[in-house]
Amino acid sequence: MSTVERARELQDELTELRRALHREPELGLHLPRTQEKVLAALDGLPLEISTGRSLSSVTAVLRGTGGPGGAVLLRGDMDALPIQETTGLDYASRTDGRMHACGHDLHTAGLVGAARLLCDRREQLSGDVVFMFQPGEEGFNGAGLMIEEGVLDAAGKELDAAYAIHVSAGLLPSGLVYARPGAMMSACDELRVTVHGLGGHGSSPHRTKDPVPAVCEMVTALHAHVTRTFDIFDPVVVSVGRLSAGVKSNIIPESAEFAATVRSYSEENRELLRTGLPALVEGIARAHGLDAEVEYDVLYPVTVNTPEETGFALDVARELFGPEGASLAPNPISGSEDFSLVLERVPGAMLFLGAILPDLDLRTAPGNHAPSAAFDDGVLFRQAALLADLATRRLAGTAV
Repeated sequence: MSTVERARELQDELTELRRALHREPELGLHLPRTQEKVLAALDGLPLEISTGRSLSSVTAVLRGTGGPGGAVLLRGDMDALPIQETTGLDYASRTDGRMHACGHDLHTAGLVGAARLLCDRREQLSGDVVFMFQPGEEGFNGAGLMIEEGVLDAAGKELDAAYAIHVSAGLLPSGLVYARPGAMMSACDELRVTVHGLGGHGSSPHRTKDPVPAVCEMVTALHAHVTRTFDIFDPVVVSVGRLSAGVKSNIIPESAEFAATVRSYSEENRELLRTGLPALVEGIARAHGLDAEVEYDVLYPVTVNTPEETGFALDVARELFGPEGASLAPNPISGSEDFSLVLERVPGAMLFLGAILPDLDLRTAPGNHAPSAAFDDGVLFRQAALLADLATRRLAGTAV
């Protein structure tokens, strides 16, 4: 029986797991119910399982008995987002303000499926596989913490390759595998600014030091700075996602604040942003006679796919799903990933998989992180089959 045929047999089971995860989303690093479901799904398999000390991670190691060999890591992230779900699905989130809007429930279920497939073929597996079930991808450095706790050393030998699959609700046709060598996803940092002034009555702004106009000027200046400082062929994206000031229309507040994500694709630009953006907002504050408190957090590096591993992964996808089952991405994706921290240390690839619902249009379908984002769990068998075959073939040292 082929890998795809066996994976199809697991489809209903994986769908049930995915929907159970979707109904009970958890945030950040501590996901006790999610961890419990993963451990239950892995129960009885010939795996060496450990859990995290500082986060609700699960690391499982499968020792292949088909001969000596290296080790491959497969990763699935597990955390949800602080979003109120509006899909209306019968398995929608039961927790107000929390939703699996980025597809991590599919990632988790798909990795469980890969573990099931690989355990079935343990005797043919020439090496070991590390399954990395990771909390805290959504801005909590979960991958970094798992690395600190030893996930890259879990097999007791050097890793040959690492792979992850990220589903998309609206970017790609359902079932299409999509990747590129080199920069696959952007680096992500965060700028946080609080401007301190002097509050007072809205009728007498001359008796105050109003922080609101300064913050408004900063936001527009940041956007202008990007277009006038950086090469459009080495892009930079700055997006202000939070802005807050005041409590009432006739009160000039003491302070105003905003936060922005900062994305880039080269270390040179990343450094220019790290130094240039704080200097820009501090200068605007001084021009207004105000003080600015600026924090700039360096978060995740560029997600860089190894050319050899990317080509190998796309070839495997085409072998499994047909010539039209995989496509070379012409450009990077502007989202960011802490799997980049793994790929800084291990050759490998981040792959994307289309999971748009069959009745939706790519041009209008809600994308990841939208309250109405919905994913086709019919792609779960593809995730499981692809991850399993990537590990099997990479450990065997065979090309497609």
